[in-house]
Amino acid sequence: MAETFAGLLAGPGVVRGLLGPREVPRIWDRHLLNCAVVAEAVPADVRLVDIGSGAGLPGLVLAIVRPDIHVTLLEPLLRRTVFLQECVDTLKLGNVEVLRGRAEEFVGKRVFDVASARAVAPLDRLLKWSLPLLREGGELLALKGERAAEELTDAEAQLRTSGVRTAELVSVGHGKVEPPATLIRVVAGRAPEGVRQGARRKERVSRAKRARGQ
Repeated sequence: MAETFAGLLAGPGVVRGLLGPREVPRIWDRHLLNCAVVAEAVPADVRLVDIGSGAGLPGLVLAIVRPDIHVTLLEPLLRRTVFLQECVDTLKLGNVEVLRGRAEEFVGKRVFDVASARAVAPLDRLLKWSLPLLREGGELLALKGERAAEELTDAEAQLRTSGVRTAELVSVGHGKVEPPATLIRVVAGRAPEGVRQGARRKERVSRAKRARGQ
């Protein structure tokens, strides 16, 4: 199944601009294996949302290696969701759904145990998008590179005001990938009431604007 997905990335994925041609020789070590080791940090039997799923990295890879979890691939761009759905259908993955939209559009509508993200945005923005989708005690697993520690430091103020329980660096894939992959793991707490009310107000305004066609 992983080999089939690799072929989809190297073929239609490149043709449609979801993956650069220069990445094809590195599909396994830089992309598939690097994403697969994230599964070490994912608890059993959870509902996971992959924010800004793009070409399905890491969401589709996690669904392949962890059939015990249910994965929602959340992506705002149509051409990407079409590709993702084609991959799901080709791979016959019964534990995956594809949703088109932005994370903020599903606040109050969907709740998840885990949120994953890779090469989507800096941590401060990921917190805004992911925390409202997580249950209390849920986890954000952000796959990061060399700047992981710096991003964690830069987001300290937001982490304090967002009511998170813990935020830490986690290294996964020792002995499997070189170098090991670095995750920022944030455990969601209960946001302060003022923050929750502000989020609800923003969502009401956003819904009103969409209803007026703005």
